[in-house]
Amino acid sequence: MSLRLRLNLLITALSLAFMLASGLVIVNDARTSIKERVEAASRVTVQLLDTVIVSSALNPSLGNTTDVLNAFLRSLGYVRSSQITLYDIRGNVMYESPPSRYRSEIHPPQWFVKMVEPSPEVVQRPVRYGLLIVKSSAAGSIREAWRGVSQLMWIGFGFFLLLNIMVYWLLSYSLRPVNDILGAINRMEQGDLTVRLQPIKLPEFDRIGNSLNRMAESLEAERQLEENRQLTQLIQTHIEDERRSLARELHDELGQYVTAIKTFAVGIANKTESKMPDVASNAQTIVAAANHIYDGMHNIIRHLRPGALDNLGLSETLRDAVNHWQASNPDIHFNLNLSGNLDALGESLNINFYRIVQESVTNALRHAKASRLDINLMQAKNGDVVLNIKDNGVGMESLDVDQTQHFGLLGMRERTQALHGTFSVDSAPQKGTSITVSIPKEYIA
Repeated sequence: MSLRLRLNLLITALSLAFMLASGLVIVNDARTSIKERVEAASRVTVQLLDTVIVSSALNPSLGNTTDVLNAFLRSLGYVRSSQITLYDIRGNVMYESPPSRYRSEIHPPQWFVKMVEPSPEVVQRPVRYGLLIVKSSAAGSIREAWRGVSQLMWIGFGFFLLLNIMVYWLLSYSLRPVNDILGAINRMEQGDLTVRLQPIKLPEFDRIGNSLNRMAESLEAERQLEENRQLTQLIQTHIEDERRSLARELHDELGQYVTAIKTFAVGIANKTESKMPDVASNAQTIVAAANHIYDGMHNIIRHLRPGALDNLGLSETLRDAVNHWQASNPDIHFNLNLSGNLDALGESLNINFYRIVQESVTNALRHAKASRLDINLMQAKNGDVVLNIKDNGVGMESLDVDQTQHFGLLGMRERTQALHGTFSVDSAPQKGTSITVSIPKEYIA
């Protein structure tokens, strides 16, 4: 059942209830009015006839009371709201008042008559040589009341029809935007987030339309963000694969050649040490150069892809990296804190956390001029994984830094967003810098 039909039925029911209540009030007032009118008329009639009876009794010369009453009643004719009957001493009807002709063209229904007709009052007056009976009659008053009630009923019925027609039209006009709103929602459910509603004249529906448009814009932005996250994650995955492949090639191919060069140079140096000292000295120079190339190659391999990450897990890889940074930078105190089950985070989280730590430490070593650097990685009780890197360096004004132009921060932020996490930078001049990354538990594989 549609909303328009429900509202129309509700208004119809309320209108009918109002008309019924009004009708009951009108009928009750009519019943009270008829009763009071009939009682008053009957009382006046009885008093008039009592006056005639008393006058006849005080003046015997006028004749028998029955004859006097008969003559009086015939001259009087119809008396409203009263039915008068005069009997002689033998019980024969001498006079019976004519029926009421007031509003005789009106024929009220029996249900109305039963509702408003009062109980008849009968007054008997024994007179000389007869009996006078006065019985109240509400027929004329009922017809008159029905005339007024029927007019009100027709007016109410016309108003009822007019009201329902106007309400139906108004509801049809007012609820017309609902179809557009429902159509837009259905299109959004099917994945079309480009749908937008035009301005609506009715302010309430216009606010709904504006809210729906804003929601569609938010969903469209969220979908684009999710697509960007997936693309970023795909690109990072390919980059890491290339780094892994390049690191393997460097280790397997270049490492063999450097080792072979070093081996040949050591052999030459050993054979020529006594006979050709100059050649042996040059061979030792080649050995030293090979060692230097080998160390540089391992540094490059470590930067491209830490081998410990695949073999020992994230915790040991971070410890190895911190030891290397500490050895290379003895003036800076490194503090690494690890807690929770960090070796079961999965390949994607492992490499991204390592890269974020690597980038943060690199930035701190280049720009912060810090003497202390704290790295905290923990898995909270609620399952979220939180990484915090903090230094006590020169810091920076966070509000003035365009992070989109700082590729280090931008890269860390994109890695975090690809993991559906949150990334924040807290820094101030001369107060150091703190970088926090939080990954919700539902996105931890």
